[in-house]
Amino acid sequence: MAITSAFVLFAVIWFMGLLIALPLGMKSQEQDGEVVPGTPSSAPINPNIGRKMIWVTVVTFALWIPLVLFINSGILSIRDIDFFNRMGPDPRL
Repeated sequence: MAITSAFVLFAVIWFMGLLIALPLGMKSQEQDGEVVPGTPSSAPINPNIGRKMIWVTVVTFALWIPLVLFINSGILSIRDIDFFNRMGPDPRL
């Protein structure tokens, strides 16, 4: 796996995790009963974005490292999942 591929894999996992984590634990101004004038009532009170980004980074590393090790191990390759033989015969055989 090239360094670029590893970085892209990390970025994809990180952004997916962030999109999952952002709405967790949100409390809107309407739920709190104190809406600031000029803002929608659904605006969050304190989204804790920094804390969520740190946790998403930690979880991403925990998922990314085993994935990179698995991909680099060669246990499973593209040829192993080529069910329709579109890549031609396997040269290893």
